[in-house]
Amino acid sequence: MPELLAFGHQHYRSILWGAWMQAVGPVLIILFAFTLVFLAGAERRLAGWMTLLGATILMMVSLIEITFYMSALHTDPDTLPFISLQLIAAVQHLYFIVAAPALFVPLGVILVRSSVLPRAFGYLALVLAAIFGGLGVAFLLDLTLPAPVTAVAGVQALWWLAAAVTLLLRGERAHPITLPTAEER
Repeated sequence: MPELLAFGHQHYRSILWGAWMQAVGPVLIILFAFTLVFLAGAERRLAGWMTLLGATILMMVSLIEITFYMSALHTDPDTLPFISLQLIAAVQHLYFIVAAPALFVPLGVILVRSSVLPRAFGYLALVLAAIFGGLGVAFLLDLTLPAPVTAVAGVQALWWLAAAVTLLLRGERAHPITLPTAEER
């Protein structure tokens, strides 16, 4: 326990900056996901609404995890850092079990049915959802996810980056944004 407290004290600023990045990152991801839904014209379809639900779940899981990062820095009571770390481990399961699949499944369905991005992105989103969900189920009985499993979560960042770069490279010539008419609103 003293080592844990010393680590928190020594890396206090880095932990808080990491928590900030984990809060801001999902917001940007969600804004991009909503942009894809809008560009695909799916904001009024079930998959569009399911993407909104998945984004909400992802944001809540991230914010809960961040809360425990911050609470782990508190030393009163002395057991709070240890308890917080255990809760972080529990919350990380939620990313695999529900948060990632809930966002990637409906977004994948939308992308497979649209021309916003190459259809491969839609299929890859569905594959990612299956991998995350499968890992969530496979390691459900482990109280702490193994490091290689949590490392797999980083793969989704590559998907978002590749999708953003592809969308930028395609530009408006691939799919111009049209504002809804008064009747459509």
